[in-house]
Amino acid sequence: MITFEGLDENFKFIILEVSNQLSATRNFVQSPSRSLFRKITSRDDYIDNLKTIIENKCYSRINSDPNLEGHYLNKIRAIQVMCVNLERIADYCVNIVNQMAYLDDKNFIKRFECPEAFDIIEESISQIETGFKSQDMATALAICKSENRLDSLYKDNFNRMMAEMGSGKNIPNLITALFIFRYLERIGDSLLNVGEAIIFSILGERIKIEQFDSLQQTLTKSGFDGSFSDIDFQGIWGSRSGCRIGRVEAKDKESTPPVAQGSIYKEGNLDKIRKEKENLEHWDKMFPGIVPEVFGFHEDKKEHKGAMLVEFLPGCTIDTMILTSDDRDLENAIFILEQNLRHIWTETLKSGPFQTNYMQQLKSRLQGVFQVHPEFDRKNRRLGDEDIQSTEDLINECMAAESSVPAPFTVFIHGDFNCNNVVYSHDNERIRFIDLHRSRDFDYIQDASVFLVSGFRMPVFEKNIREKINNTIARFFNFIGEFAKETNDRTWKARMAFALARSFYTSARFEMNYGFAKEMVNRSIFIMEMINRYSGNWEDFKFQEDILYY
Repeated sequence: MITFEGLDENFKFIILEVSNQLSATRNFVQSPSRSLFRKITSRDDYIDNLKTIIENKCYSRINSDPNLEGHYLNKIRAIQVMCVNLERIADYCVNIVNQMAYLDDKNFIKRFECPEAFDIIEESISQIETGFKSQDMATALAICKSENRLDSLYKDNFNRMMAEMGSGKNIPNLITALFIFRYLERIGDSLLNVGEAIIFSILGERIKIEQFDSLQQTLTKSGFDGSFSDIDFQGIWGSRSGCRIGRVEAKDKESTPPVAQGSIYKEGNLDKIRKEKENLEHWDKMFPGIVPEVFGFHEDKKEHKGAMLVEFLPGCTIDTMILTSDDRDLENAIFILEQNLRHIWTETLKSGPFQTNYMQQLKSRLQGVFQVHPEFDRKNRRLGDEDIQSTEDLINECMAAESSVPAPFTVFIHGDFNCNNVVYSHDNERIRFIDLHRSRDFDYIQDASVFLVSGFRMPVFEKNIREKINNTIARFFNFIGEFAKETNDRTWKARMAFALARSFYTSARFEMNYGFAKEMVNRSIFIMEMINRYSGNWEDFKFQEDILYY
């Protein structure tokens, strides 16, 4: 336990006081009295003060010691979260006894399953100190799962009360009883937070109980049959996909199967996770080894959640290489990437024509851009003798133009071909792809434009790094031109213009630097205006390549 400044004693006291408060509330519901009411309401102030004391000690310790060890810091943070929720439970107890005053018949509440609810809550609170002190995962999970038990009890009693209301009798008493059960159900929410705080103190990561269950089941299905205490889980933040992503690794790598020696856990929307799994398997079937191996997959149809474990890929992403690698290694990585893409695109090429939808993609993401930068929503206006088109009109006009420039063929594309989704291993000079839930048959220009703009939008402005970015963009752009020539694709530059306009504009929603975001949007608008002014043959369309460089 934490021992500084008596924090461990304060923590024990707040658990004890809340336990006493709960017991007194149970007795009051069973047999109300004025003395018991005063005891419960007066104790609430003491619990509030105790919570404040504990919070102050937690913050003081964290702020006063910048060298605090990680596991120690996690326990302090867990105590703070648990105390907030314990105090909240005490508040719900006061709310329950206040509700009792509205019952015409104090025995009316005994018709429902209050004792069962109090049993669950008291059992969970009695486990908090032991579970936290011993860092026992099973106890933490048991506390978490009390929330489900209370939810189920609330639902059963809610249905009974609603059925009785249909008779038109005892309506005030039934409403009051419903409020009491609602507070008991909300205590379950606080217990869930307490259990998850204990899990956090053990793992060092914030992970919800349903995610924990999903991770356990996915590990089991992948062939790992050890204890979860043998696993290190480290969250990976920064994902824009809405998925929970973490690194899973065994503490003892020597005695575990490959799945636990290093893998990535991904959990999120079932459709998205299922699609990514299918795409990974499809990629591996066509081009073995170019994508991570899928170790395990689990789906929860009730919650519409999916989870999978995939191989952790050693190496660096291309964006990291641009920032940290020397020119020779970066050039080698780009060369191998180009060779892989030429092989993939050639092998999966299907003759067209195929209608692209770059402007529709842009249109569907506009609100995301405007939420971050509402000033980019340009309206129709007049500047001197010139009419300035609104953003919407400009895109609609480009959309009409795009319909006349179909792609001559499709290939199987990555679908989210950012620099950080391409991994290069220097040890074996190998390129591999990650984050593939959008893979499909489409115009290769989609991947090409996304890769180019993902390099451009790297928010690094030092001259030497920017030169590396620009050189990488220039080399990759030339490769695209070579592939277009090899496949007799004569309209690739026109389609590249549509795709770049899309990628530049939509990238602004990820950039809080207003000046840089505006730079990308202005380049998109410039390209779209150039498209709308063009009246020649699309095979002859050209745009200034320097628009790709910053």
